[in-house]
Amino acid sequence: MHVPHWIAYARFVRPRHHHVAMASSTRLNREALDRILERQLDLITRRQALAVGLTRHALQHRLRPEGPWRTALPSVYLATTGALTIGQQEMAALLYGGQGSVITGPAALRWHHVRVPPVTFVDVLVPITRQRRDMEFVRLHRTTRLPGTVRRFGPLRYVLPPRAVADTARDLASLRDVRAVVADAVQRDACTVADLSAELAAGPSVGSALFREALCDVADGIRSAAEGDLKDLLRKSGLPMPLFNPSLYAGNTFVAKPDAYWPEFGVAVEVDSREWHMSPEDHADTLARRRRMGKCTIIVMPFTPKQIRTAPARVIAEIRDTLDGARGRPPLNLRTVPSESGVTSNRA
Repeated sequence: MHVPHWIAYARFVRPRHHHVAMASSTRLNREALDRILERQLDLITRRQALAVGLTRHALQHRLRPEGPWRTALPSVYLATTGALTIGQQEMAALLYGGQGSVITGPAALRWHHVRVPPVTFVDVLVPITRQRRDMEFVRLHRTTRLPGTVRRFGPLRYVLPPRAVADTARDLASLRDVRAVVADAVQRDACTVADLSAELAAGPSVGSALFREALCDVADGIRSAAEGDLKDLLRKSGLPMPLFNPSLYAGNTFVAKPDAYWPEFGVAVEVDSREWHMSPEDHADTLARRRRMGKCTIIVMPFTPKQIRTAPARVIAEIRDTLDGARGRPPLNLRTVPSESGVTSNRA
């Protein structure tokens, strides 16, 4: 999987010049020690350190207050000075979790390039029989459902996107946050609605209510938290529900995929969010889409996410007035294809 160079750098940059020469030991296998530290991002467990010949006394010497090593987690040591990088935190979490452990939750979603709320911990799945407590920045989750397939990035192991989404969703308390994670995973093609449905069915039902509801919304076409807010608003308004993210065609020519669309009125709502306009090219694509819809005489109503959240009465009044004004219009000569569950595409 392609990882942007800045992520790879942030994860693996290590202050090599801070390595300190080790005291001599007739038992120490320096070559084996160096291999472990190189492979594990300058981290090593107590068991590994003793196995390559460090005595308990020598290990304690390295861990002295002014020593070259320090404790990252219980029985997991960092052999450099300085703060742990993101990659080193994740490596330390896996070493603490033990054999067979794998990173899940928000930390895994970040690696899969899915947006998640900011977190300061690493979630790790471990076998159900492993007796170990949460510690520092690590949260352990004992499970009988350790994944058979994982994604590897160097020494780091991550669950696949559907499991990461499900484990993240079960730990969130807000439907809006859960819907944002689920929608972003599908929008970015990290996984499909079908993948997530299978994970929902296979996982525990406890704590899955919001995940289930968010998945239903995404299956109906919701592709962002702002679109979810719009759907919630319309559901309470008494207005007819639109189709979310349907594909519109003039003959066989693709016209657009509006955020919400009432085919019987020829009216569309677009939720204008800065996240979709981070470059001039994105903005140009939006304007081109609007022009194509205008050429087909679609009435387009743009709203910002902030308007939907802070001025809901005004938004509903404007939509109601527009739908009322469009009653009796001749049907538009367009073909409407509803958003398919498990299928994603671009907004262009």
